[in-house]
Amino acid sequence: MNIRRGKSEDMVAVLGLIQELAIFENEPDAVLVTAEDLMRDGFGENPLFQVFVAEVEQEIVGIALYYYRYSTWKGKTLHLEDLVVKEKMRGTGLGYALYTEIIKQGKKDQVRRIEWNVLDWNTPAIDFYEKSGAKVLRDWDSVQMDEAGINDFLTNKLK
Repeated sequence: MNIRRGKSEDMVAVLGLIQELAIFENEPDAVLVTAEDLMRDGFGENPLFQVFVAEVEQEIVGIALYYYRYSTWKGKTLHLEDLVVKEKMRGTGLGYALYTEIIKQGKKDQVRRIEWNVLDWNTPAIDFYEKSGAKVLRDWDSVQMDEAGINDFLTNKLK
């Protein structure tokens, strides 16, 4: 197993893992991002994210994609957007290795918090995170507005 920083040419494989995650999360049609979007947004003049990839025999079999946020309470934070391991590689320690790389990156960058989301039905992941020392904040709800909601708000609510 080799963990390294992702490169632009890895984004087709990264997209494949993102799509595999969407299937796992019962949202197979939710992925709109393309490999070209990932190349532009992660490797352009002002990258919006960074990614670690895990390789086994030159095949990318896991990713940890992250970006930085700013908390008015904590300052600089690191947001782990996705940690994905191919189904055939789960249980091999690969996910733990990627998770460790993210924690090390947060320490290196002196962030005061590393955060991510987990589905409430994904009990193996929740158990893993809690055993690692992470806190699952069960009294907070995630809030999102999708593209249709944005358009509706700007078209109808601001009149």
